[in-house]
Amino acid sequence: MSAELLASRPVGSESTLVLTLSNPGARNALHPDMYAAGIEAFDTVERDPSIRAVVITGADNFFCAGGNLNRLLENRAKEPSVQADSIDMLGEWISALRLSSKPVIAAVEGAAAGAGFSLALACDLIVAADTAKFAMSYARVGLTPDGGGSWFLAQALPRQLATEVLIEGKPIGAARLHELGVVNRLAKAGAALDGALAWADELGAISPNSVARIKGLIAAAGTQPLADHLVAERDNFVASLHHRDGLEGISAFLEKRAPIYK
Repeated sequence: MSAELLASRPVGSESTLVLTLSNPGARNALHPDMYAAGIEAFDTVERDPSIRAVVITGADNFFCAGGNLNRLLENRAKEPSVQADSIDMLGEWISALRLSSKPVIAAVEGAAAGAGFSLALACDLIVAADTAKFAMSYARVGLTPDGGGSWFLAQALPRQLATEVLIEGKPIGAARLHELGVVNRLAKAGAALDGALAWADELGAISPNSVARIKGLIAAAGTQPLADHLVAERDNFVASLHHRDGLEGISAFLEKRAPIYK
């Protein structure tokens, strides 16, 4: 059976697009076909206002084992550009995910390893089963991270701990990552997707304009001096105040009702 990225809109959570990593028999190992589908999916997400949130999960109660080592070994017999092109496509998918104006939640069961861990880290939020494991085991097979894994961990963890996770390559539990603030919410085994969908529904009721602008501010915060960021906050605040969502949000609060954003 082939590696696929399956897209669905669950009954009861129609405003959420669920992207399911599916590679039966290979613990949902990643493949360039998934990357291409992921890039296309996020193009759809940005063009479809009915989609308010995205959840990424894995089939058969397992998130993703990362790269397929058998495929990587085969690529050694090919020109280096073959593997470089594949990693570039993975990077394009990660970039599209990060640039999305909609909140993206990873629902992790089983394990997220290698680029599967990178993919989870790229998401805005992570809901993980309390039994889930995360690992960056590249160095254990003589490789180095891809998919932004080293960047995300260096941003999320103290340097010493990021170094341990990346070089030692041992699995780290969801509970530990929850303590460190990398995993947002823990769920019982088998309930990560339900937890992520419920959270996506909550986020889908928030002003899409505010969500998109706040995501942009968070992304810029790591590279902007405070003076520039204050200007960006000012401009986004004024634009939001004069946006239809600003009128609806303020009116709903004053009228003591739930806002309805379109």
